Amino acid sequence: MKVILLKDVKNVGKKDEVKEVSDGYARNFLIKNKMAVAYTKGSVKVLDHQLEEKKLHEEDLKKQAEKIAEELKTTPVEFMLNTGKDGQAFGSVSSKQIAEALNKKGIIVDKRKIHMDIPVSSIGTTRVKVDLYKGQVIGEIVVQVRPKG
Repeated sequence: MKVILLKDVKNVGKKDEVKEVSDGYARNFLIKNKMAVAYTKGSVKVLDHQLEEKKLHEEDLKKQAEKIAEELKTTPVEFMLNTGKDGQAFGSVSSKQIAEALNKKGIIVDKRKIHMDIPVSSIGTTRVKVDLYKGQVIGEIVVQVRPKG
């Protein structure tokens, strides 16, 4: 029996895939537990419509991410750190602090999407990469660190 999966099912397939399974497994487990629906002309039309909407939604998200990437180019983020006599900075700027500073400027970025190998701990300007959309849209934040005077 052909079914359209509504959820990921281990050892069967991923959501929205059309799979051929035994009649008993389809009726007694997949359909009964709302993991799949029978493959019919009507269910195929619904699936096609849902996939089209999902595709349009993904395109919108990508466009929004590209817009945010452009904003980040022109929006530097500034921080002040204490320094010693020789100009050595005490402390560092973390991805959480960068995300909070961007939120205050009206740009919402998840701190887990900010890619920093190590926290910014040097005086001056540093460029930090941000994954804005599934690795396809990468933005760049200019982080300026100045000594507290």
